[in-house]
Amino acid sequence: MHLSTRRKFLGQLSLISAAIALPKFASSSVLAEDDFVIAEVSEGKLRGIRKDGVCLFKGVPYAGTLSGDRRFKRPAPLEPWTGVRDALQLGAPAIQSQFQSRAVNEPKPAEDCLFLNVWTPANDNKKRPVMFYNHGGGFSNGSGGALDQDGSNLARFFDVVVVETNHRLGLMAFLYLEHIAGPEYAGSGNNGLLDIVDGLKWVKKNIAAFGGDPGNVMIWGESGGGAKTSCLYAMPAAAPYFNKASIESGPGLRMLPKEAAIEMTKLVFKELNIDIKDWKKILDIPIGDLVDVQNKVPPLMAESDYIRKHGVVGFVPNNFAPVVDGVALPNDPFDPFAPKISKDKPLMTGWNEDEWAFFAMASHDTGALKNDFTFEALQTKFEPEFGADTQKIIATYRETRPNASASDIWMAVKSINMMGLGTIAIAERKTEQHGAPVYLYNFGYKSEAKVPGTDYPFGTPHAMDITFKFNNEVPGAPAGFLSGNKPERFIASHHMAELWTTFARTGKPAAKDVPEWPAYNLTDRPTMRIDSTCEVINDRYKEELAMWRSIGRVGYHSLNSR
Repeated sequence: MHLSTRRKFLGQLSLISAAIALPKFASSSVLAEDDFVIAEVSEGKLRGIRKDGVCLFKGVPYAGTLSGDRRFKRPAPLEPWTGVRDALQLGAPAIQSQFQSRAVNEPKPAEDCLFLNVWTPANDNKKRPVMFYNHGGGFSNGSGGALDQDGSNLARFFDVVVVETNHRLGLMAFLYLEHIAGPEYAGSGNNGLLDIVDGLKWVKKNIAAFGGDPGNVMIWGESGGGAKTSCLYAMPAAAPYFNKASIESGPGLRMLPKEAAIEMTKLVFKELNIDIKDWKKILDIPIGDLVDVQNKVPPLMAESDYIRKHGVVGFVPNNFAPVVDGVALPNDPFDPFAPKISKDKPLMTGWNEDEWAFFAMASHDTGALKNDFTFEALQTKFEPEFGADTQKIIATYRETRPNASASDIWMAVKSINMMGLGTIAIAERKTEQHGAPVYLYNFGYKSEAKVPGTDYPFGTPHAMDITFKFNNEVPGAPAGFLSGNKPERFIASHHMAELWTTFARTGKPAAKDVPEWPAYNLTDRPTMRIDSTCEVINDRYKEELAMWRSIGRVGYHSLNSR
């Protein structure tokens, strides 16, 4: 993938807040007394609301404080409460530098951010599958309260329980300190992931009170949430608490090497003018100053001797991210193998056909989508990224897509190179284990909405799948900024939501009016293309993938690559 462009985009990721329409059904309203519902968890009683056939509990604490002397440590134990605690408002999201809420009445970001939200059809002791969602936003922003990922329709129409957490992000989540601060800070380079594990532990203890089955938990997530899910799939601490997973438009093959994390820590203390031996001073630094330093580190890291020697590192290039510390995250999640610890856990993984349309918009790089963009201009645009391979790439795509414009080929190449190649590598490596099945998909519903400033349609851009798989593209909801206004989107959304919820229930994705979805294998290489009409395509992109393999693109390798 084009790492420099991706880095620019991730610095502007809050644009997604404006890019996704807020679902109409999620608007707030005044509640009558009989709308309240009570659930009892291990720390006390919670009062949520029941509306339109769904019980919703917001801002539920799942671990204790992170502030004060707990900064950069594991959280304090959650204290029980007396009486009934309201769970009617969202909890604070994590500290983040470019926060723009996609939620209603969400508090400002705060250090104490370990809250979750639960959507359930009923608190009735029925054992429903639990869908534990990890929000996107790279590793630096987002929250579990965003409206595009509202779980109401999944709970209402598919009889599942949906859980979403807030957890530490950025420097607050992934600053590696244990090499200088000792055992109290063990795991500090993965605090954001270990927070999610605490959320999973809470589910194990308490979800039965919400009509969920603690023995049938699916973890899933999109973009940065897909990368978080990739990590959780490889973490011993998470292993006892989930049964299956879905990695969506966020193939987390590799995370930050420990040596790179140590280099980033040095840069942080240098920018704060703190000697490493006086590291405790960071505990008193105002949050705003830490956020400022967080924003300064990636460009400094990019110019460091470490990067000059080793090359760009991390899922989000040269940025704060989970650390392969040998303990909390023992190895890179899917490199060179799929994690043995999850060999017997079914997996879904896939990407959107036109991922780059969103990134082009967010990074203001839309010149290649203009009507006058030529193949000569395409070669010029690709050469800084692909070098001597540029002509081979363009020639292959012109042969396999003879009617495609230069803009179309730019979109196809950028989309598969960013998300597709790593996703296929995950599917291959999981298949090579000969354990539980893996199911590969492409989301392909085409939006007619135009990329701003162009006449080029979004197609199937990054993040558009969120409202579809949550079944939030429904009649009565306003047309989405990304998803457009065609009524066929309702069918595609229902297909996607049914496939995901059936996988959560049984470990095998299936839906009415959708062909049987075979597990991925290294002979037929089947891919489910999800649209208003779904189809299974064998060995999709065969010639194009052979070309990518032949030039050895980073992140695309398999023991049995053909």
